[in-house]
Amino acid sequence: MPADTTLGLLSLLPVALALVLSIASRNVILGLFIGLFAGVLLAEEVMPIAALTVMVRDYLVPQVTDGYNAGVLVLLAFIGGFVALMEKSGGGAAFAAKVARFITTRSRVQLSAWLGGIVIFFSDLGTPLIIGPTFRPLADRLRVSRAKLAYIIDSTASPVAILVPFIGWGVYIMGLINQQIESLGLEASDYSTLLSALPYQFYAWLALIAVPLLALSGVEFGPMRSAEERAALSEHPVREAANKEASPVLAAITVAGAKPSFVWLPLLVLGATLFWVLGPLGFPFGRVSGSDFRAGLSTAYLLAALTLVGLMAFHRAQSLLASLQVYLDGMSRMMQIAIMLLLAWAMGDMMTTLGADTYVATLVRDNLAAWTLPVLIFLVACAMSFATGSSWGTFAIMLPLAMPAAVAIDAPLAVCIGAVLSGGLFGDHCSPISETTILASAGAGVDPFEHFQTQLPIALANGLISAVGFIAVGIVGGNPATIVCLLLAQCVGLWMLNRTDKNRSRSVD
Repeated sequence: MPADTTLGLLSLLPVALALVLSIASRNVILGLFIGLFAGVLLAEEVMPIAALTVMVRDYLVPQVTDGYNAGVLVLLAFIGGFVALMEKSGGGAAFAAKVARFITTRSRVQLSAWLGGIVIFFSDLGTPLIIGPTFRPLADRLRVSRAKLAYIIDSTASPVAILVPFIGWGVYIMGLINQQIESLGLEASDYSTLLSALPYQFYAWLALIAVPLLALSGVEFGPMRSAEERAALSEHPVREAANKEASPVLAAITVAGAKPSFVWLPLLVLGATLFWVLGPLGFPFGRVSGSDFRAGLSTAYLLAALTLVGLMAFHRAQSLLASLQVYLDGMSRMMQIAIMLLLAWAMGDMMTTLGADTYVATLVRDNLAAWTLPVLIFLVACAMSFATGSSWGTFAIMLPLAMPAAVAIDAPLAVCIGAVLSGGLFGDHCSPISETTILASAGAGVDPFEHFQTQLPIALANGLISAVGFIAVGIVGGNPATIVCLLLAQCVGLWMLNRTDKNRSRSVD
């Protein structure tokens, strides 16, 4: 059906419906499905039962049969199987335990947990379940509050994952970006476009760098200061038995026979394979076609998984059949992400059919200055992610709106993509209903509300600096050096917050 550009504001009804239902139900898949269905009713002008048939035949099935989309779904399955093997192997806990003997100070335990979260970059959900239980006894012994540990592992889960383009986060985002590249007729690959947005993921960079800054400087403010003071003055470190909710988590990642090599050797194979296959094509900084990138990445993940299976069998940590079952379970675990991606692709096509992208582009061009677009995108994405607790759902709804708007008013596309990703991550990081917030508190053995309460001021400080950064790049144009200025602003901001909080404490005393 040719695009109908006469609907105007009505063309945004499916997106608005998807957003409202996602927030109300805390379920992005439900919101996308109902929004897509409403779009079919608008576009096809048919009865509801017939609309379901049209939705499946003309909008969902074509997404599965498309060569690009099928390649993304296959790659997600390979990634899911590998991540499940890594999480169940116990290698992450063995690796962290190996370096635990060198941790003798409060700053070292914080930096070690931070580095551990970076090493476990392949799974944002696996990081809290591996790093939290491993470093919890050390944090207790060295009087680091569990709220601080929860903050550290939350700041190295999603913020690390979103900066790595060749894991599940990157593949998902590239799938959304590619659809808009084709729709807008841009001459770029999804991989190169995502790389160009990397310097403008301001919130991810700031959240990641804040951890060592706080650990090395000793700066504390807000509820986190109170939590750290209580931990420092405690005569009896928190006992593990007092946190029964953490026991299943610890048991899940403790495997007899696990070795640190279960982490570093498969990752080494993964990296070596990527460079071997894609290096001649320009990887990691050159423009690599989407099909070549997905094929090389699928090969790398498969070889890494086989390496890990062989290691576990050799060390008798797990049998071949048990490893195969874990791998298949990991593949099936990606089904929800695949469904979300399929619905997002179909919704993108639906928006084009209804002329929503054209309407938004025209609306933005006639009413907004180009410099304001990045910060507006950031704020809207933040609000959406905070309300839904889902950064991935935010990306699915916002990228098809933000990219056409950026092209329409000649705003820097990489900056606008970075604004979507930063806003989605910021809102998710602040949200008390986010999955990573809940897992981080469980992994650290702390009450979820205490983790939310102690992390929020730090997240808001980084979010404010990010918003200023998007205003700046909107005015002066995209410049990767902006992140350096923002990091300097972060240092000054944290120092000022620390000083203000100290003065307030003295006045209260």
